[in-house]
Amino acid sequence: MSAAAPDAPGTAPLPGPAPATDRSVPGASLTPVFVRLKVSLLRNGLRQSAGRRAAYVATAVVVLLFAALQLLGLIALRGHAHVESLAVLLAAVVGLGWAVMPLFFPGGDETLDPTRLVMLPLRPRPLVRALLVASLVGIGPLFTLCLYAGSVIAVAHGGAAYATAVVAVVLGLLVCVALARTVAAANIRLLSSRKGRDLAVLSGLVVAIGAQLVNFGAQRLGSSGLSQLDPVGDVVRWVPPASAVGAVHAVSEGDYATGVAQLAISATTLAVLIVLWARSLTKLMTAPDGSTLQADGPAGRERSSSRRPRLLPSGRTGTVMERTLRYVWRDPKTKAAWVTSLAIGVLVPVFNAIQGAGSVYFSCFAAGMLGIQMYNQFGQDTSAFWMVAMTISSPHDAYVELRGRALALLSITLPYATLVTVLTTALLGEWGRLPEVLGLSLALLGAMLATGAWTSARFPYSIPQEGYKNVAPGQSGLAWIAIFGGMVSSALLCAPVIAAVIWLNVSADGDAWSWLLLPAGAAYGAGVTVLGLRMAAPRTAARLPEILAAVSRG
Repeated sequence: MSAAAPDAPGTAPLPGPAPATDRSVPGASLTPVFVRLKVSLLRNGLRQSAGRRAAYVATAVVVLLFAALQLLGLIALRGHAHVESLAVLLAAVVGLGWAVMPLFFPGGDETLDPTRLVMLPLRPRPLVRALLVASLVGIGPLFTLCLYAGSVIAVAHGGAAYATAVVAVVLGLLVCVALARTVAAANIRLLSSRKGRDLAVLSGLVVAIGAQLVNFGAQRLGSSGLSQLDPVGDVVRWVPPASAVGAVHAVSEGDYATGVAQLAISATTLAVLIVLWARSLTKLMTAPDGSTLQADGPAGRERSSSRRPRLLPSGRTGTVMERTLRYVWRDPKTKAAWVTSLAIGVLVPVFNAIQGAGSVYFSCFAAGMLGIQMYNQFGQDTSAFWMVAMTISSPHDAYVELRGRALALLSITLPYATLVTVLTTALLGEWGRLPEVLGLSLALLGAMLATGAWTSARFPYSIPQEGYKNVAPGQSGLAWIAIFGGMVSSALLCAPVIAAVIWLNVSADGDAWSWLLLPAGAAYGAGVTVLGLRMAAPRTAARLPEILAAVSRG
């Protein structure tokens, strides 16, 4: 059968190359598509569950209320002699927040991942323009807009300054959005990996440090006034995006050359960020990733990381310690709990000591926060606890298992609690109280290890591997009983040491004997820990099926 002629009736023309004019998609038609895509993502996310809708609405209300209060507060400070320093610092802090947001919250915005658009025939220039406009949709941009608007209103005086303020607000907002997009595009390969997702556990540390810094700064400003910000503000006003706000103040003062220079800095920064962003997008759209490349080296290569560290003891104790420490380093939920405890344990005593309102006994907070990690030891194993249960055939096996877990926690908590105690004592200058405070801290740590071992066997609960919840549905009561009941029991177990500390402080010659509290507290903590492990071991060995069923629900 012969082929039909190209011009035969009823036949389609042979495919050929498209005209050059059809190879690109106009940016004007691409931008509305991405804006609608962003709105659809927000709307579809709210449709997933009523809880998510309630959380989003509550967050939006709180953020918008806070933004409105900031706007009104900045407007109320209009005319203050040092308001310009406050305005540029707020603008700089917001810009820093936009820069670190993709690193610690990679899942906060689905459109931050440009690799989802790899299969689409899109060019970098219209794609950058469309994503930049779509980034202006959301609560974050609205909050930033309110803050920048309040900042420029607070420092603007005169028609020229108000005209500059309009440009400054637009430039500041675009720099913040472009900064977030550039950081996300440059690190998207890392953020989409498991190690990158583990960066999100540091968000608790960032939030804790940020809250303490804000509290410390607010107290200093309340006692000394805004004049304390002038030295920092003189430097920050030249750093984008804060330089845009500084330009409004310069124009208000009649220094037009400085205002133009500061606006130029923000505009140049925006142009550089867009160029870097476009290059990162081009590389992501064209370069192969690890999934398309052949792995280097033989597939069956043995890794030296499987060897046990020499510092760990031999036998089952060393194996249990290594497994527990690997959980701390690799499991996202366990790592998040440890990072948060480490951060809060040092921030509370140290920041209170810096502010001059703390007590040396606040250093015991570090031992308390880390001692909580002993609670629900089997919950972090989840359904894999059956492998541990298969190796326990007697109370002695259970005792060795619990002892290994306690020693793993002590390898971190003991030096950490000691360091926090010494640091707090040094900041307050109360070196005479170091032995008694350190002894009390060690006794509290031992009591929490003892009660943690017992509650792990009596009140185990499951930790879901997916999502943000740390307790499986229906087990919240067990978690509350285990944690708060154990904390109260630990305080009661430490009653003899607490009574000794009180007696030596009220006694006339107590200072001469206070050093005895260090060895006494250490010995008491060690004894209580061993006693708690001994009491928890038989219960653990007898309740292995119940523990496995409880920790396998997540």
